[in-house]
Amino acid sequence: MKSAFIALSLALALASSLNAQQVANCEWQARADAIVEPWENHSRTFANGDVRLALLDTVEPAAGAYHVLVLSPPFGELGDRQCRTIGMSQGVGFSGVDFDSLTAAYDPAHGLVFNLEVQRFVPDANDFLPAQLQFAVNQSTGFIGVLLE
Repeated sequence: MKSAFIALSLALALASSLNAQQVANCEWQARADAIVEPWENHSRTFANGDVRLALLDTVEPAAGAYHVLVLSPPFGELGDRQCRTIGMSQGVGFSGVDFDSLTAAYDPAHGLVFNLEVQRFVPDANDFLPAQLQFAVNQSTGFIGVLLE
């Protein structure tokens, strides 16, 4: 796990140059009807319920329909949390997500750190390849750093 934190630290330091995955404000991907059924199997809470993750299936594009929904602090003036989605690029998610593989740990330098097994379509290989998605949620600043290995 320590090597994963080191890798995440490097990724966060280079975040401005990484374009392999995207954290975006919630838009059309975050519709309630996109939460994978049954909801209780594809949604989890952390940090005493302040952070919620859910698996989204937007159906299209077929090779990249899965996104991860992140609801987390900081809280707005009305008590609402920030809403973000994680995918491969604008409008394109992952080809598959094993939500059962989700693990979480706390790193004081980055916040809550999550790991998840995903699949992504690689056009050059014309194939679906496995990858490890790691992301950290800083509840104080709202920053979400992402690394795809």
